Amino acid sequence: MQKIVIFDMDGTLIDSKKDITISINYVRELNHSLEPLSEAFVVDAINAHERNLAKMFYNTELYEERDRVIFEKHYKEQCIQNPYLYEGVEELLHDLKANDIKLSVATNAPTIFAQTMLESLKVKELFDVIIGADKVKKSKPHPDMLHHILENYNYMNKRDRAWMVGDNSKDMEAATNAQIDAIFAAWGFSSFGTHNVIAKIPQEVASIVL
Repeated sequence: MQKIVIFDMDGTLIDSKKDITISINYVRELNHSLEPLSEAFVVDAINAHERNLAKMFYNTELYEERDRVIFEKHYKEQCIQNPYLYEGVEELLHDLKANDIKLSVATNAPTIFAQTMLESLKVKELFDVIIGADKVKKSKPHPDMLHHILENYNYMNKRDRAWMVGDNSKDMEAATNAQIDAIFAAWGFSSFGTHNVIAKIPQEVASIVL
């Protein structure tokens, strides 16, 4: 039997809110002459179940191509300036790996950003698959990314066990849609939830999985 743990990245493995906010505010000022947003506002917007981020971040009804291009160009350099692993995450990853748990990442961020950030934090090599929303037709809560990862392991639900660990309702829904277990990471961007399985600190994930 294989045991597979799929992690969300931002707000689960990594606290990246400072750099995300800096890049959003760069686009706001450059393209729209708007005042800067707070980190708290940006995190709440990202975690809102239903939201129009283009409207909330740039006061446009739809994402404009110029905003996307400028954000990605700026964030490519910014994303490795201030991110850090949440306390206990690195120990958790090594603990799971030492117990032959398969580890992967499914993030709604572009794959290149995820790879760059995880490499800068010296944990990229711990993951078998790192996949972002740009590599699938539909992002979370659609199960495309999770299916891609599970197929990589030749996952069989009657033989193997898999979990999705994330701090967002979209992560929990993606797990349900992929018919795998879910663990809500209460240490991340969202510290509340009514989910069935909640880990208050990273090491509690190991207690559930091992």
